[in-house]
Amino acid sequence: MRALWIWAAAIALYGLFALWYDNWSGPLATEEIEIYLARLEETDRDPERLARMRAFLEADDGGEFFMVNLIRLHEGEVSVPGSGEPARPAAEVLGVYTGYVLPAMFRRAGHPAFFASAAGGYVDDWGVEADPGWTAAGVVRYRSRRDLMEMATDPAFEPAHAYKIAAMASTLAFPAAPIRIFVGPRVWVGLGIALLAALAQLALGARRT
Repeated sequence: MRALWIWAAAIALYGLFALWYDNWSGPLATEEIEIYLARLEETDRDPERLARMRAFLEADDGGEFFMVNLIRLHEGEVSVPGSGEPARPAAEVLGVYTGYVLPAMFRRAGHPAFFASAAGGYVDDWGVEADPGWTAAGVVRYRSRRDLMEMATDPAFEPAHAYKIAAMASTLAFPAAPIRIFVGPRVWVGLGIALLAALAQLALGARRT
């Protein structure tokens, strides 16, 4: 009977994880889209960028997505205007920005899925602009487009944005909808919980003997 309770608790624990990790609120409603875009327009006046964001939000399917980022950092040291801080390497300045953003992202079940430093220039390209010399590439998982907009329109992140602008010479980001995810938190969290449950059952059996 105790073993049954162990596995029932494991299933309940994974259920709590799924409640946090997956979006259960459905796609964005039209009213929500208008509210988020109105907030975004307060800090971003670029009509083309706003139009692209509108199209992205209106196509919301309620599922997770991944933001693909290419980053070129400034060479040498940079300073953040108005901060009064001394100049530092661009990577350190960008680290201040991520220090703001990552905790808020984790609270909304978002997380980095991949990050790597550039190992060379383009090896295959056509129909695109010349290689600007990207520094790094990263992929970030978002639980939903609603979570992205909650972060993008939160005034608390406005001071952090200055560090991003100061550190990056150029960047490119576009959202990607997953077709198939072979290994991810849904798998390894489930396996981790199952392993703990199995170990607890073995420990219980050992105590009985």
